[in-house]
Amino acid sequence: MSDSAVHVRSDTELAATNRALYDTLWADALLIEPCRFNTWPLLSTLAAQSKRSLEVAPGLRPRLPLQRTQFLDISAAAMRRFLERGAAAVVGVINALPFADQTFDLVCSFDIVEHVDDDATALAELSRVCAPGGTLLLSVPLHEAAWTAFDDFVGHRRRYEPQDLINMLRRHGFDIERSAVFGMQPKSPRLVAWSMWHLIHHRERAMWWYNHVFMPIGLHMQRKLRWQPGLIDDPHVDTVLMVCRRAGTANGARFT
Repeated sequence: MSDSAVHVRSDTELAATNRALYDTLWADALLIEPCRFNTWPLLSTLAAQSKRSLEVAPGLRPRLPLQRTQFLDISAAAMRRFLERGAAAVVGVINALPFADQTFDLVCSFDIVEHVDDDATALAELSRVCAPGGTLLLSVPLHEAAWTAFDDFVGHRRRYEPQDLINMLRRHGFDIERSAVFGMQPKSPRLVAWSMWHLIHHRERAMWWYNHVFMPIGLHMQRKLRWQPGLIDDPHVDTVLMVCRRAGTANGARFT
């Protein structure tokens, strides 16, 4: 783990890193339709079976249907694009969700809790708005030993050790039903470094390549999600997507 790991940065520096990167990214990126991601077979089914759905921090990469979901993101630029498409979208933060208790029976939060300083409050908020028996889809990076410069660049606060993650979710009323390898980060460190450098120094050109070359290739190369019971504990898996169940009587959708 590098000396520049996110633990060294102050909360203010981390927040500034996240806001600057993603405001820049979402200002110039294209909105990708949910049906183009490998999560669509699962999430389209769950959304159809759910009365109310919430996706927190979608950026311009929503995984739930645009017309049947409440979206929330810290980026005003991203939320304007959702509003232009007729979606329900508000600007806000995961640590203070502006929704009543037990409002949603399907909640999605992809690649966000690792960015916030107070992840316990973030999970408490996701738990608060999720109805008893509801479903939480959550993705996070695993294993601090897998830390790279990419984590620094994108504003991660932490990676999670599997057992710590299981315990934290249980404290907030969630059990992990199953999980799958997740993420679209390139495996080549050289490609990641090249992309980061160009995004910093040649943003307009980098965003053209991102929108028209790298993102389409990444979407095309996605693999079908392969689910395993419980949480994957493999040191070679650095990002995981989990299907979690909120404690209580199930009124929402079930994943089969």
